[in-house]
Amino acid sequence: MDEGKPTKAKWWSRPRPASASAPDGGPSDTGTGPTGEPGGSDDAIAAAGPAAQAATSGDFTLAAANPSAPAAPAETASVPAPAQADTAPAPVGTAPADRPRPLHDPDPYSTPPYGEPGPWAPAPPVQHPMATPAHGTQLPAAAPGATPPHGTQGQAPAPTPVHGGTPPHGTAHPTPPQQPVAQAQQPHPAPQAQAQQPHPAPQTQAAPPRQPYDPWNAPLQQSGAVPVDPVKKRKRANRTLLVFVAVIAIVSGGIGGAIGAYLERNGGTEVELPQVDAEAKGRAKDSVAGIAASSLPGVVTLHVSGDEAQGTGTGFVLDGKGHILTNNHVVEPAGTGGEITVTFSGGETAEAEVIGRDSGYDLAVVKVSGVRGLKPLPLGNSESVQVGDPVVAIGAPFDLANTVTSGIISAKERPITAGGEKGDGSDISYVDALQTDAPINPGNSGGPLVDAQARVIGINSAIRSADDSSAPGGGQAGSIGLGFAIPINQGKRVAEELINTGKATHPVIGVTLDMEYTGDGARVGAKGKDGGPAVNKGGPGDRAGIEPGDVITEVDGQRIHSGDELIVKIRAHRPKDSLELTVQRDGKDRKVTLVLGAAGGS
Repeated sequence: MDEGKPTKAKWWSRPRPASASAPDGGPSDTGTGPTGEPGGSDDAIAAAGPAAQAATSGDFTLAAANPSAPAAPAETASVPAPAQADTAPAPVGTAPADRPRPLHDPDPYSTPPYGEPGPWAPAPPVQHPMATPAHGTQLPAAAPGATPPHGTQGQAPAPTPVHGGTPPHGTAHPTPPQQPVAQAQQPHPAPQAQAQQPHPAPQTQAAPPRQPYDPWNAPLQQSGAVPVDPVKKRKRANRTLLVFVAVIAIVSGGIGGAIGAYLERNGGTEVELPQVDAEAKGRAKDSVAGIAASSLPGVVTLHVSGDEAQGTGTGFVLDGKGHILTNNHVVEPAGTGGEITVTFSGGETAEAEVIGRDSGYDLAVVKVSGVRGLKPLPLGNSESVQVGDPVVAIGAPFDLANTVTSGIISAKERPITAGGEKGDGSDISYVDALQTDAPINPGNSGGPLVDAQARVIGINSAIRSADDSSAPGGGQAGSIGLGFAIPINQGKRVAEELINTGKATHPVIGVTLDMEYTGDGARVGAKGKDGGPAVNKGGPGDRAGIEPGDVITEVDGQRIHSGDELIVKIRAHRPKDSLELTVQRDGKDRKVTLVLGAAGGS
């Protein structure tokens, strides 16, 4: 620094320690500077008192005061006292000693780091931040040398002399006690003026070794910032990242779900449902599908129209010549001049004519001409059928062609009668039927009932219904699982007779039965038709010894309960078959054997 100019604090400047004497050849410690202004030296400023020091030094106030003057109050009570200067000013009235010449040329700008390094004071100690207590909080007395928190009201601590210490910028400096002049920095120590000091100066503590001040390597100070642990900072960052990712996932899921629901409701995408690959069409021959596939080509639908009625029924092919078997009540509406149209399963149609029919068996045969590729159905044996065997019924219920239903044989040799609309009994059919639970409805009449090998074992003919269709306003009855079929053995014999002769023969025993008898069994009447004898002279019954009034109770060991049952059992056989009958006369049973005769059918 230029010792001849008045000292003015600048940003990079630091106060110089006061000297007891001026360097050799330097200006005097008292008097005026080169500009003629008083106070050209620091010692003169120190001698002027604390007020002059504060006014001259600006923010960096030198702590040298007149020992005789009272100590000025600290401007800021919370700021610690500055370090004690190395030297104490000379007492007033004492001639200062010559100061040594600086070791370097003065810096015209008085600003480091330009020029050579000088006797700079060491950097102030590092001040760590601490929490500021609430306003008005009473604090305990600070330990000697401790720094109170910023803004805390407290007692001004006693100055701790630090060799070469520099107060922080903007701190009010309390006046420290005078210190003895450092002998190490005064080559010509000034005489101690003990007589002018009313009180001896306190002994200074050992100062730390002086270190050169480098403003570029000064320790950094935190101004109120709390130090952050790197581990906690990283964990906090990870938590923030996880929360951010979770929020993004939730928002994305909500948006995606909304878009998917919108597209599904509004048909935004084409829907394609999963489906198995196509399988082979073949099925086991004994399955319902296999039986139907084998039987349907031989089944036909008949549409009959006449002068007074029309109807729909079913039939099946008997041979390659075009003969088709069906029920008598199916073709009866055509009469002698009606029309019958046959429709095959493939959709082909042909005209048909009646070959023969019999109302007692409810069977008829029609024939189509000029049709090739016919597929006759094989005929089974109804005597071999057992209750519980699976069966399949094929027909056109309510004109729904090629309908297939399945079931079992529910019973055998079930005596039923059908017809009787004429009132004279000539149209009543007596059937020793096979009962099945396979659904049979109007339109199924004349269709085949086949077994598991697709062989015909019966002709579907009648049903039992809960609806009495004969009542006024009653419609066609439906199936309740009670269907009846004519056994194929009986149908085969009748069909052969109708094809060969156009007529069917009925087995007879040559007696007239009393149909009004209500007891158990079939009773022979007292008189026959037209007043003749009840037992035909020379007939099968007469030759067996049967008399009027006898009651027949068994046929071939099977119990019968009415005259209808006896007729059904007889017609289940062929003419010339031999039967064993149990006859009850005068309360006694007797067995007779007879050979069935034949009578023309109608």
